[in-house]
Amino acid sequence: MKHISLRDLDVACVGLGAMGMSHGYTGAGSDDAESIRTIHRALDLGVTLVDTAEVYGPYTNEELVGRALKGRRDEVVLATKFGLISHTGRDGGADSGPANIRIAVEGSLTRLGTDRIDLYYQHRVDPGTPIEDTVGALAELVAEGKIRHIGLSEAGPDTIRRADAVHPITAVQSEYSLFTRDPEARVLPVLRELRIGFVPFSPLGRGVLTGTVRSTDQFAANDFRADNPRFTEENFRHNLRLADEVAAIAARIDATPAQVALAWLLAQGDDIAPIPGTKRVARVEENTAADAITLTEDHLTTLTALPPAAGNTHNEAQSRLLER
Repeated sequence: MKHISLRDLDVACVGLGAMGMSHGYTGAGSDDAESIRTIHRALDLGVTLVDTAEVYGPYTNEELVGRALKGRRDEVVLATKFGLISHTGRDGGADSGPANIRIAVEGSLTRLGTDRIDLYYQHRVDPGTPIEDTVGALAELVAEGKIRHIGLSEAGPDTIRRADAVHPITAVQSEYSLFTRDPEARVLPVLRELRIGFVPFSPLGRGVLTGTVRSTDQFAANDFRADNPRFTEENFRHNLRLADEVAAIAARIDATPAQVALAWLLAQGDDIAPIPGTKRVARVEENTAADAITLTEDHLTTLTALPPAAGNTHNEAQSRLLER
């Protein structure tokens, strides 16, 4: 696979999101052995960026990734996240205070079975802690060698600028795809001005752009999409039309819809490394092959002109944790 730079961090252009192996989606965590085979196959195919978080499970996803990387740790740019679990007893969820960061990083290092985290993200901006205090604490961890690079997730432009003024931010992770275009107007221009890399999560529109999600009846009660506004009946019918347009182009170029959706993302810049999530070997093989797909200017124009997805990206509770 081609490689790109997230600021000064070299990664293959398609990464792997591990969340769905044990958190969030229907049937998550049902087959750890297959998930570990999937991680191994991803590495064999050239994937270098593997993404997890302490809140996935919670904790079990980091443990799974740690088991999978035993003996192969040096092949990976290992990313994890803190801040959605308070280890200091703070009420209200988000906690990016320096004391909490210290506890969180030690737990992640232990679960991942490693002595350093390559890319450590603040999972969501904490309104109760100045970003300068958070990044200051992370800079201390960089100096100590416990983390190598600092990232932010779902941060707005002002926070990104303030954070980068304290210590260079290597990457920002936010939802971005043909299904969610929100970062284009305000976040991407700032990242490019500051030379910060961008890591899109949910690059396949939470499964919709793959063409495999055709009914919300597929979701179990514990699937986070079950109460997501984009999957209510009226919005979902509209959003399936986006999937149909992607599938039409895929059929014309002998590719899969997932490959077309990822190829469109890769065409948006050489500072973008999407992390499609999967827990199946066949899917990681499909996703990594998107690197070989070349979309014509007509294809790119058609896809870029698609109407935005209907519905908010998150439910009300989740939206309160986003900074826009």
